Amino acid sequence: MNIDDLEWQSRGLGGYPRVLVDLLVEQGHVELLVRAASKGAWSCARAAAGQLCKTAEFERALGVLEPFVELGWEPARWAAAGIVLQAGRVQQALDWARPDDMGLASERTCRDFAELLVKAGQVDEAITVLTPRLDRSWPLSVLVELTEGQNRDEQVLELLAPRAERVRSARGEQRWDLETGNAQDLQAQVLERAGRADEAVRVLGADVAAGRFLVQNTLTAYAELLQRNGRMQELHELGTGEHAHVGLPYYARALEDRGHADEAETILRRFIAADEWDRFRWPLIELLGRQGRIEEAVEVGRPTFDHHDSCLLESVIHLLAEAGRFDDALAILEERDPEYIDEHPSWFHTTRIWLLGEAGRNEEALAYAAMLPTDLHGLTSSTAWILEKSGHVEEALGLLRADTDVDAWEAAALLIRHGRADEAIDSMPSIADLRAASRWG
Repeated sequence: MNIDDLEWQSRGLGGYPRVLVDLLVEQGHVELLVRAASKGAWSCARAAAGQLCKTAEFERALGVLEPFVELGWEPARWAAAGIVLQAGRVQQALDWARPDDMGLASERTCRDFAELLVKAGQVDEAITVLTPRLDRSWPLSVLVELTEGQNRDEQVLELLAPRAERVRSARGEQRWDLETGNAQDLQAQVLERAGRADEAVRVLGADVAAGRFLVQNTLTAYAELLQRNGRMQELHELGTGEHAHVGLPYYARALEDRGHADEAETILRRFIAADEWDRFRWPLIELLGRQGRIEEAVEVGRPTFDHHDSCLLESVIHLLAEAGRFDDALAILEERDPEYIDEHPSWFHTTRIWLLGEAGRNEEALAYAAMLPTDLHGLTSSTAWILEKSGHVEEALGLLRADTDVDAWEAAALLIRHGRADEAIDSMPSIADLRAASRWG
């Protein structure tokens, strides 16, 4: 185990993915998580420590993390400090985690230390740690997140105010690179949670009306604020005016929630007819889907099915699948022409296998899979899933193990699902071997 291996794992490029770890947690295999952690699997170490803390086994949890801490793996050091804090040793936890020089510490380190301080009840010190870095959007978001429910809203608003004002003036000065473009959204968020929703609507609404904002997220934040607070007049103006591309879905949903689904549908259809970019079809599809009008929803999406941009084919297929209408989804899929299939071979064929399996047509799915090129991406995993569904677990396992392009965790997950968790962990290659075999190593 070395830092490079741990970095590789933490970037989600390989090792023991969350789906595998979650299976072990769900089935209560804490000891197997500990065993995997001893092999250098960081995701398992973190999960094992968390599960041990739930039963107040704090010292054992720390023992699981110790090799990672000794190696200098920062996430392990923070996790260990959190465990010490849970054990009630507050000062020890803070001493462990406190950076030697706060001024030279990274944003991530300051964020983690501030979070630990809040958990320890030292909210003011947490704010002090973050304050020198509040001219960047991420620390600004962290400040708002960590102070929620901590009775510090007025203090936070004082810190946000000058930064929000800078964003307002930046638009007029054509300064688009301001790093605190989220300050207005956060200001409105804190005003709302402080019980000043009317003020939040007034302030952010004035910014939107005057165009004094830098990012589209500000429009989204305003729409969500209006929807949460039932401000239908302002939501109507946002949803049907200059910023309809953001606001209309929120306005339509608010109308639907108030029993005016017909009006919402009418407005959406009117905008769809006038919009060349198909930005309003999906909100209408969702509305129709919630009403059980699946056929109509499909027809709304159909004009986009062969588009390269704004294609809603996959979304509509999943809508049909969620409604249990697998044969209808298959019919739409099979309408695609050979050119489309040639452009999307992996997605088309594996989706067809999936739909056949969900429809209970396992033999047909296997026969179809057998006709496809063996090097098709995702074919092995899709076929193994059908075999597993059909009760052919050993055949599925053999198929997964025989394909060197399939990640080892897939066979391990199959074993865990069938009560063979020990075998699953014992069969997993070492982290070094996993990384060597990975195309992302």
